[in-house]
Amino acid sequence: MAEKGFVHVYTGNGKGKTTAALGLAMRAAGAGKKVFIGQFVKGMHYSELDLRIQNIEIKQYGADCFIYKDPTENDIKIARDGLAEMADILKSGKYDVVIMDEACIALYYKLFSFEELWKAVSQRAEHVEVVITGRYAPDALIEKADLVTEMKEIKHYYTKGIQARTGIEK
Repeated sequence: MAEKGFVHVYTGNGKGKTTAALGLAMRAAGAGKKVFIGQFVKGMHYSELDLRIQNIEIKQYGADCFIYKDPTENDIKIARDGLAEMADILKSGKYDVVIMDEACIALYYKLFSFEELWKAVSQRAEHVEVVITGRYAPDALIEKADLVTEMKEIKHYYTKGIQARTGIEK
């Protein structure tokens, strides 16, 4: 009988939310578990898209990065279609670990509602471990999750004008 899966939330303004989720994905894949990573909001190229690790599949549900402007109807449609696809993935039980990267940002920008997200998560196959990342995790998500980690920024070199670097931040 498979173990019960839990819900993790990695949130906060510090660097490392996606990085932590990717580390968990690698650990799970190393243990023979199947992992699906769905990235909301992200449509630009990130180095993890080039990974070829057995048992890890990754897909983006974003047209581009709209963080500095309002989301378009297309941004909303892509995110909502992605959530519907991930709901099916969660329910199927095909994957042992499902990472919903930047889902908190999708919530913050109202690409879909917390109720829609939580319905997908709560209807998952019992063994599926879920990781939800992104800044601004809503209180309702923090309350329902089994594990919550907040990444707190103490110091970051981007304040000195250092842009995201390939293989480190993107």
